[in-house]
Amino acid sequence: MGDTHDATRPTARPAKGLADVVAASTAISDIDGHAGRLSYRGYDIHDLAGRTSFEEVAYLLQRGGLPTREQLAGYTAELAAARQAPTPTVDAVLPAVAARCAPMEALRTLVSTLSADDPDAADSGPEANNRKAVRLVAQLPVLVARYQAARSGGTLPAADPAAGTAAVFLAQITGRPADPVAVAALDECLVLHADHTMNASTFAARVCAATLSDLHSAVTAAIATLKGPLHGGANEAVMRVLRSLRGLIGDDLDALPETVDASVRQRLDRGEKLMGFGHRVYRGEDPRATHLRQMSRRLGELSGDPTYHLMSDRMERTVYDVKALRPNVDFYAASAYHALGIPTDLFTPVFAVSRMAGWTAHVLEQQLDNRLIRPDSEYVGPEKQSWVSIEER
Repeated sequence: MGDTHDATRPTARPAKGLADVVAASTAISDIDGHAGRLSYRGYDIHDLAGRTSFEEVAYLLQRGGLPTREQLAGYTAELAAARQAPTPTVDAVLPAVAARCAPMEALRTLVSTLSADDPDAADSGPEANNRKAVRLVAQLPVLVARYQAARSGGTLPAADPAAGTAAVFLAQITGRPADPVAVAALDECLVLHADHTMNASTFAARVCAATLSDLHSAVTAAIATLKGPLHGGANEAVMRVLRSLRGLIGDDLDALPETVDASVRQRLDRGEKLMGFGHRVYRGEDPRATHLRQMSRRLGELSGDPTYHLMSDRMERTVYDVKALRPNVDFYAASAYHALGIPTDLFTPVFAVSRMAGWTAHVLEQQLDNRLIRPDSEYVGPEKQSWVSIEER
């Protein structure tokens, strides 16, 4: 009998989870996992974080280069106008969404609903997509803040048209003018989370975009993917562990080292996975964690309660001693966001606020040189089954 293998199909076993498979060419961001480097369009994250605003980085990702002062002024004016744009369809569904949906479910629905009110909804040409991309970066933090106000019965403060994304968001989430140090910290967080090559949500966005679906559909696919706990939500899980530790420690900082050590070792002995440690790509330290560790310390000191940072620092040492794992971007983001006054269940939506810059950039790039993304699969089911009628089964 001759070989029945289909020559058009791959012969090698597929990489589980597409590990190390190159799925696209991109000029947006790059990672060197062994050296622990992340770059946006060739700029090292260590050069951007703390020195470049989120608006500059969003412009860089979406439009290909760092803006001049004049270009940045024009871009921030576009963002400010988009924050004020009417969204009657969102207005209609927001009360029900806020009453019934958890944050990421709400965000998935509200972003999809935005398309109904977008003036370029029927146009997926490059210029229209550029305009939509800017609007989405501006509108997402407003959606998160509006959801928070609606579910808590609060009133959304008006956005200062002269303020940047971080300042507007913190003021609307907390209901008070944001401290400049806190604004600078959140702005740096947004820069650090803005893009990260072909992660699961970005890949989902590009797969959707490759079908020539619209931009709102593509980023809705990304948000739906980020909602999964193996992608988003790790920072929330970290915060839950920190809260449980705080309950054991109280205000007795002298008990902190022993209590944290014992609790972490017990969890690891039980085979529990501690979220916020290890990374699929980085072999050394996640470069974003380097900045967030320092930020967590600064914000803890600013708040007058450094306990959450001190617990995080001790957890990092213990996990490394036991498992030789280093923290990733999610670990110190938890204590940093907490110190900024952001509710724990909004940590992942804040991640999405930042990552919208990268998602939209990838969709724009995908559609400029598009080919339908259609991988093959390896069939592992039964062969040559014989059909019988339902009466004989």
